[in-house]
Amino acid sequence: MEKIEHPYASNSAFFGVLDKNIKKLEKRLGISLSIRGNSIILDGPEEKVEFAKNYFDQLEHFKNKGRPFQSEDFHIALDLLENGQTDNLGDFTLPKPLNLSRKSVRPKSLNQHNYIQAIKSSDLVFGIGPAGTGKTYLAMASALSSLQNKEINRIILTRPAVEAGEKLGFLPGDLQQKVNPYLRPLYDALYDLAPSEQATNLLEKGIIEIAPLAFMRGRTLNSAFIILDEAQNTTKEQMKMILTRTGFDSKLIITADITQIDLPQPHKSGVLQALKILSGIKEIAFINFNEKDVVRHPLVQKIIKAYEKAENKPKKKK
Repeated sequence: MEKIEHPYASNSAFFGVLDKNIKKLEKRLGISLSIRGNSIILDGPEEKVEFAKNYFDQLEHFKNKGRPFQSEDFHIALDLLENGQTDNLGDFTLPKPLNLSRKSVRPKSLNQHNYIQAIKSSDLVFGIGPAGTGKTYLAMASALSSLQNKEINRIILTRPAVEAGEKLGFLPGDLQQKVNPYLRPLYDALYDLAPSEQATNLLEKGIIEIAPLAFMRGRTLNSAFIILDEAQNTTKEQMKMILTRTGFDSKLIITADITQIDLPQPHKSGVLQALKILSGIKEIAFINFNEKDVVRHPLVQKIIKAYEKAENKPKKKK
């Protein structure tokens, strides 16, 4: 074990943000951290302390990028160094927030930053990863930002209505009422990002449309921002159908968690086939999220890891 005092530039704002992130950083760096005046005390195995020293040295470059240092920047910087993607954080441009009418949305990890950048630069993006990684939420924020900036004329939000252990026939009401529970997460994201009155107005005018995937058949969607959520539950035919609906000046964002396929025959998931046959097309962006990108309760990360460990165990021969 090594305990050292690491001097750092005087910056009360920086240390205030650091203080709120200490527990998360201790866990990720594998050392003990504490603040003394304008210094950081690092305590832990020599190799990890050396990595932490370099990390805080590099943060000096990150911190001088011309905007207030944010909580998320600590984790994006650490992602960059852990992945070996840069030796100098000064070469990396800090992600800008998506400034919406109700709130500003910032990426909280490097993968989230790359996802937002991919959405800006590509017309077709696959966001693949576990629950809670911000796939749908960030896509929705990007869609509202594009609508706000008049880059598109409408937003189409869709999901396959797959019976995950429940039967549609037992639900009360007409077809629209039956499928609404499947579309609820899309409504939740929309109303969290936009003022209630504005969101309702956009829905009533048809500028934002939320509908089951089956309703997309036969349509050509021009000047639209299309989000297909829960794409792991599409059939191969449905996936081909939505991929060919995209018209001029449109974007299609496809989100999926391939560990939660509810189809009777999971291997026939349309997104699994699409990932295989479209991987060689350079104009398509593929962003893969993992448990480090989970932005829900910290317990969710542990649950995801536990399931991955259990599912990757070799099966005992009978």
